[in-house]
Amino acid sequence: MKKLFILSILICICLQFSHAQEKRYLVFEFIRVDKEKTVDYLESKDFLSKVYSQAVKNGDIVGWDLWSLKSGSDPESFQYATVTYFKDPVKMMDSSEPETLIQYAKEAYPELNESQITDRIKASFEDRDLAIRSFMVEIARTNDTFEFKQGTLASFDLMKAVEGDFEAYEAVEKDIFLPIHERKIKAGLMENWCLLRTALPTGSQATSTHMTMNVYKDYLQFFNSMEYEDMELTASMQEKVEKGLKSRDQKWVHLATLETMVR
Repeated sequence: MKKLFILSILICICLQFSHAQEKRYLVFEFIRVDKEKTVDYLESKDFLSKVYSQAVKNGDIVGWDLWSLKSGSDPESFQYATVTYFKDPVKMMDSSEPETLIQYAKEAYPELNESQITDRIKASFEDRDLAIRSFMVEIARTNDTFEFKQGTLASFDLMKAVEGDFEAYEAVEKDIFLPIHERKIKAGLMENWCLLRTALPTGSQATSTHMTMNVYKDYLQFFNSMEYEDMELTASMQEKVEKGLKSRDQKWVHLATLETMVR
C-alpha cells in the first residue's frame, strides 16, 4: 500500500512536470514596411527562414512564422507580423539579440564569411520598422490537433486589461470563451485558439496586456464562425461574459494569413 501511494505521488508529479513542459512562450513582432522596401523585405524572409530553421535544429526555438496582415487604408497599420515559439522563457528573452541570429546564420550558411552574414542580418532589419515587440506567455489554449500550414488564417486580438482586473478578465476567457471555442472547433467552425499574457512589451505602441489568437483554415470557415450562436450560453454565463468584457479594452484586431513557417 505504501509503495502504491508513493507511486501515485510520483505519477502526479510527472504529470504536473509534463504539463509545465507544454507551456509555450511566444515573441510577436508587428512590422511596417515601406512600399519601396517590400520586395527587399520579402526576399530576406527566405534567408531568415533558413536561419530560424537552424535555431529549431539547435533546439532553441520550436518554430517561426511570418504572417501578412490586412492593413486597410491606414498608412500607420502593420503589413507583417512574425511569431517565434519557445518552450524556454530564458531562451525567449535572449532571442532578440542580433548576436544570436548571427550565430545561427553562421551555422546555416557556412559558405558565407562573417562580414557577409552580418551584412545580410543588418539588411533584413533595415528593410522594416519594428513597431511592437511583445514577449508573451500562453496561459490557455484549446485541446485540438490542428497543424499550421501556409495559407492558415488567424485573427490577433490585442487587449489591454484593466489594472487590477487581470484575474477577472482571464477567468472569463478560460471559463466561458475557451469552452465556446472548443464547441466551435467540434462544429468545424474554428481550428485553434489560445490566450496569451504579455510578459514584456517593448516599443512606443506596446500598450496591450493580452492577446487571443483565433485560427481558421480559410475565409469561409472564418465568416461561418462569425455567425455562430452558442445555444449553451446561459443567462448567468452571459452576465459573466459582459462583466469580463468590461475588464479589458480591445485595442486592435489584425486579420492575418500565414505566408512562411518553420517547424
